Amino acid sequence: MTRKQVIPWLLSGTELGEHVLELGAGPGAATEELRKHAGRVTSIEYSHAFAAGLAVRTNSTNGDVVQGDASALPFPEKTFSSAIAVLMLHHLKSQELQERALAEIFRVLRPGGVFLAIEIPGGWLRRIAHIRSTFVPVAPASAPERLAAVGFSSVSIDFLRGAYRLRALRARNPGNS
Repeated sequence: MTRKQVIPWLLSGTELGEHVLELGAGPGAATEELRKHAGRVTSIEYSHAFAAGLAVRTNSTNGDVVQGDASALPFPEKTFSSAIAVLMLHHLKSQELQERALAEIFRVLRPGGVFLAIEIPGGWLRRIAHIRSTFVPVAPASAPERLAAVGFSSVSIDFLRGAYRLRALRARNPGNS
């Protein structure tokens, strides 16, 4: 499903550039597919166990796996041509951590870089599905304002079967969308 439906929808109409940051890679459901669409993919994962397992399984020349925190990214400013978060933001433990992660994503994107995310809205059924994990949904209605607050522009939201895609740009020049 990730390879045939999620990633094509996420990437539609977007050029990723040569160096993609994959946030919250988890067990790697999207990692190999992303590596087919970019010259280089750096995957960051909070869980040491997931990061270590993914590094072993995806030994390739165009990617790296780093164990780390999306709210404190261990990369220099303007490193990546694009950043992607597939069902990751709602796993951050608070809206404050989400805000920090969004600011960090903006910081590490190059001017002209794109941030893409797939998320699910809140609801009792989704809360039950996350009974053993963190679930702090990002409300689609608040997402554009939250992304703009950290510097993103040209924010768009698209919906498909219970999920939504966020797309936002780091402007090439300050003040330009």
